Amino acid sequence: MEFGFTTAAYVIATVLFILSLGGLSGQESAKRAVWYGIVGMALAVVATLVGPGSGLWLLSILLIAGGGMIGYYVAQKVQMTEMPQLVAAMHSLVGLAAVFVGFIAHLELSNVQAMTAEARAGLDGFAGLLAHKSPVEQSILRVELFLGIFIGAVTFTGSVIAYGKLAGKVGSAATKLPGGHGLNAGAALLSVVCLIWYFNSGAMLPLALMTIAALFIGYHLIMGIGGADMPVVVSMLNSYSGWAAAAIGFSLGNDLLIVVGALVGSSGAILSYIMCKAMNRSFISVILGGFGGTAGPQMQVEGEQIAIEADGVAAALNDADSVIIIPGYGMAVAQAQQSVSELVRKLRASGKTVRFAIHPVAGRLPGHMNVLLAEAKVPYDIVMEMDEINDDFPTTDVAIVIGSNDIVNPAAQEDPNSPIAGMPVLECWKAKQVFVSKRGQGTGYSGIENPLFFKENTRMFYGDAKASLDKLLPMIG
Repeated sequence: MEFGFTTAAYVIATVLFILSLGGLSGQESAKRAVWYGIVGMALAVVATLVGPGSGLWLLSILLIAGGGMIGYYVAQKVQMTEMPQLVAAMHSLVGLAAVFVGFIAHLELSNVQAMTAEARAGLDGFAGLLAHKSPVEQSILRVELFLGIFIGAVTFTGSVIAYGKLAGKVGSAATKLPGGHGLNAGAALLSVVCLIWYFNSGAMLPLALMTIAALFIGYHLIMGIGGADMPVVVSMLNSYSGWAAAAIGFSLGNDLLIVVGALVGSSGAILSYIMCKAMNRSFISVILGGFGGTAGPQMQVEGEQIAIEADGVAAALNDADSVIIIPGYGMAVAQAQQSVSELVRKLRASGKTVRFAIHPVAGRLPGHMNVLLAEAKVPYDIVMEMDEINDDFPTTDVAIVIGSNDIVNPAAQEDPNSPIAGMPVLECWKAKQVFVSKRGQGTGYSGIENPLFFKENTRMFYGDAKASLDKLLPMIG
């Protein structure tokens, strides 16, 4: 009876998770999709607690309550601008959980194997599951937990470094130790040797050596990736965390964990692939941490940045018939989305055509800008993807760039030695006039100079994005 209820609950939870993923693909259905995920997870937790092998109720409830309070506190405290690093931190916890579960499964398997046949007969729960496995099945379990620990360890240290880079606690530049990819290859080879060793012996030593190697691989892979590519890294680590969860599911014999892990892993991998295409990157090179470097000296940028005040921007906007706004991470930092929404409202009320151009990797998290604009109640139908709007810039009167850098950088097309060479970008410099809202003359997070800021039709609207827009708003109309 318990097993039947748990199986049915897991099936329903799986369907809800699939509906949740499907609903997140559209802004209008996203809120409903989130609730699908919440209900599915609540059902899965309850089914697990009351299902076969359940026990330690007090400890389980205390841990769930403690985790829930921490999650609530973090959700209330973290700003939308900090969401990318929060996601990276959550991925690290999944990876760490996979490592712990893998080692616990190893210890439990070792204990069961050391027992007599009579003692094994009285076991229940996970130990009972192990006791009923044949020697071949136990060997397969070793491979499963080995892979779970490996993927989890890579995910853990990789996510910690990604968090550090996103939070500004670690330098955003691509950095590798002497030996570069050779060190990663050596650590991977050591892990393969440890797998063979562990499969044949079941000893703790090869498991420990592999864990150290995997922790190094996660660290060194992400350190070797520049800040301009962090959105892809977050998506890639999301995929890793999903596969780590699936490996945990195989080790524990939990079907739902396998399905959910596979959903997260495959969707994260697909998203990473889509983003790699959007950035003209090789998917394999992303996985190996080999992108984001330069092939030679970068092209020198000539000219000077010309500043403009709010009245000049207002005059151009009042005269314009068509406007395209390009938001970036700077808008999120300044929390200027409400001011942007008000600017759009006033411009459209004056009969002007206003649209948003969203690059696939705008911000530091996939979909970051879409979430901010939806929060500010910007109409969905004027938020356009790069492929939908890029050809319209030559016929646009004014393009406004708010806190963006790499996604509007002409060097991607003009400089073969640029770290973002070949990356598709929003060609806003083809508009008649370009205004760039930016705090100062720095190169930004990725450290790449942007020739857009020096072009003849570009004017720099310096200052905090929200303060600048608030100063501009009364002059519109």
